[in-house]
Amino acid sequence: MTIKLALLRSGEDIIADIEEMVVNERVVGYFFNYPCRVNLIGNEVSHVGNKKLPFKMRLTPWMPLSKDQKIPVVTDWVVSIVEPLDELVETYVAGVEKYEKRKSEVIGSSEQSEVVESD
Repeated sequence: MTIKLALLRSGEDIIADIEEMVVNERVVGYFFNYPCRVNLIGNEVSHVGNKKLPFKMRLTPWMPLSKDQKIPVVTDWVVSIVEPLDELVETYVAGVEKYEKRKSEVIGSSEQSEVVESD
């Protein structure tokens, strides 16, 4: 996983597992896997692990109405890609793991209900 923080032209900070989209040995865009928008909330102190941060972070899914987990973004829309804070990476990874677990539970329960209905 290559977790990076991207600043988009829209002003959004997006954290994702980012891959380069290469055509003819030229980067033409990026694939954002499990992208989340990073929102900073007020001047409150938050605790992530053992560290205190002078702000709270909230991650929300980016493009939540899409079925896709891998979203292509053209290079023109990306202003910069940087290394995120360790605390942000920890929060992001935990969120993705939680999402995957919930998704597998929902898929598992829908398969079980289909089996029950077919009897």
